[in-house]
Amino acid sequence: MRFNPANPLWFNRDRFVLSNGHACALQYIMLHLTGYKEFSMDELKRFRQVDSKTPGHPESHLVHGGIEVTTGPLGQGVSNAVGLAIAEAHLAATFNKPGYDLINNYTYVFVGDGCLQEGISAEAASLAGHLGLGKLIVFYDDNNVTIDGFTELSFTEDVGKRFEAYGWHVSSVHDGNHDLGAIEKAIEEAKKVTDKPSLIKVKTIIGFGSAKQGTEKVHGSPLGADDVAAVKKKFGFNPEQFFVIPHEVEAAYSKYGSRGQEFEGQWNDLLKKYSAQFPELGNELHRRIAGKFPENWKSSLPTFKPEDAPKATRQYSESVIGPLSTVLPELFGGAADLNPSTLTYIKSSKDFQKNSYDGRNIRFGVREHAMAAICNGIAAYGGSVPYCSTFLNFIGYAMGAVRLSAISMFGVIYVMTHDSIGLGEDGPTHQPIESLPMLRALPNLLLIRPADGNETSGAYAVAVENRNRPSVLALTRQAVPNLKGTSIDGVYKGAYVLADHSDSGKLDIVLTASGSEVHLIVQAAEKLKELGVKARVVSFPSFELFDSQSDDYRLSVFPDGVPVLAVEAAAAFGWKEYAHASVAMHGFGTSGPAKDVFVKYGFTVDNIVKKSQVLIGFYANQKPISLVRRPF
Repeated sequence: MRFNPANPLWFNRDRFVLSNGHACALQYIMLHLTGYKEFSMDELKRFRQVDSKTPGHPESHLVHGGIEVTTGPLGQGVSNAVGLAIAEAHLAATFNKPGYDLINNYTYVFVGDGCLQEGISAEAASLAGHLGLGKLIVFYDDNNVTIDGFTELSFTEDVGKRFEAYGWHVSSVHDGNHDLGAIEKAIEEAKKVTDKPSLIKVKTIIGFGSAKQGTEKVHGSPLGADDVAAVKKKFGFNPEQFFVIPHEVEAAYSKYGSRGQEFEGQWNDLLKKYSAQFPELGNELHRRIAGKFPENWKSSLPTFKPEDAPKATRQYSESVIGPLSTVLPELFGGAADLNPSTLTYIKSSKDFQKNSYDGRNIRFGVREHAMAAICNGIAAYGGSVPYCSTFLNFIGYAMGAVRLSAISMFGVIYVMTHDSIGLGEDGPTHQPIESLPMLRALPNLLLIRPADGNETSGAYAVAVENRNRPSVLALTRQAVPNLKGTSIDGVYKGAYVLADHSDSGKLDIVLTASGSEVHLIVQAAEKLKELGVKARVVSFPSFELFDSQSDDYRLSVFPDGVPVLAVEAAAAFGWKEYAHASVAMHGFGTSGPAKDVFVKYGFTVDNIVKKSQVLIGFYANQKPISLVRRPF
């Protein structure tokens, strides 16, 4: 492998992913031996302890390099690795020139039986084979053991034939415990296969050398003091010594520091020559590696007026992606076989396909879970802003990877359309009821549900800028009008006042909503005004952004003494933090035209007016305290 311990984030380093992350002690030890300073002997001694850099599974956000992605949930790591390989292929096709192979690293992966049983790995491997990712090399630790016992209990397929069917190059090493030469030979053969990813099936014995070798007892529990001592004796170590590295081992590994600096030095020289010959490309590559954006990039975001024709926010999203992709060539992604519906295709580019890796549109196929995990890998690689898209309801398929986006601090943009019962005829199997509360409960994730075109532009502005936090954009299928007072800046605040129907400043009620329901509360407030009720209208695109505002600002939006009614065509869960009552879903939806479905469940101006009057009456003899006033 090519890497530089003195600069763990050297851009053209080879990437390594330990997909079976429970074996992380080995990875930490190797990083220590090869000279990664963050993995000191003290950190090795703190293995699995609170606030150590050596947790129970590899966590990329805890260290400044060495761990490329956070692994643990099986199948995620190998799927991330497909994303790493995609990112390498794309940047190589974009920037490399004859004589200047600036981007040419390999991605190496360890997987076990558990990873290959998880469905996500099948999705990712299928796509990797289709794309012919020749610089992806996966080692399959074939030891016939999982936690329950021998794999014959549940896993008897021929893995090699499966991967051959996916379009992979497959080879085998029959004795991974002794035959290191065969492993090295298999790697060299894999590197020669440039048009296919490679799977190297390595037969091993789990717990090799211990009394429990070859059994599941080694998998999930310590060997015990006597067995550890016996293993040390067997391999020529002093059983009385702990955390000791023999001098000859230190000497053998000390070369990696100087070798790595030499690798990076040669690359830096090549980059200088490249930048001199191709100055525009050189500047662009430097910018993208640094993670900086072009000046005034947000000026490309379109704005809309109330007189503009109503559109679905997925259509406004399409209107944003076009100009945004022009000023941000790092925007890179696609949909799960839903481009005609989610409208996320970059029209100024072409498909990312085998032999056409410079395209910016990834055809993920019907593979939502792998799609999200692959985008995590693209984010981890650097130089790109990954996005992916499907219907909001199907983010449930991808949640394992979305959760890791949040943990890993990867700024993946999830463009999720058909965001409510408003999608209509496809019915309750497709209408997301619980998705919004589920996503709002996930730490370090931004959920943004824009009300119209301006807020959709704002949603993209926020999502692009948040490179250490994933964003979910929840967009409508049905058309919504552009509203007076909406703005890009308003989205940054999370919630903001659209209108006050009060001359004196005294309010009777605050109506708040997100997304497609905002135009309903705008109309309801106007009707309430005709009835002598003084209502405030608050657009609420993002809980998380609003919660980050000052107490004074939040109280200025939802003041003390004024009841709040929330309206959202999803489950009410979560709105009790901000509203005294809500018009929301309390069960699954139904199949029918969107307009009729909204009427059935009470998402009408008349019902909102009625509920507002009931709420005002309830608080007629008492003043409600603003729910945003929190002690902690």
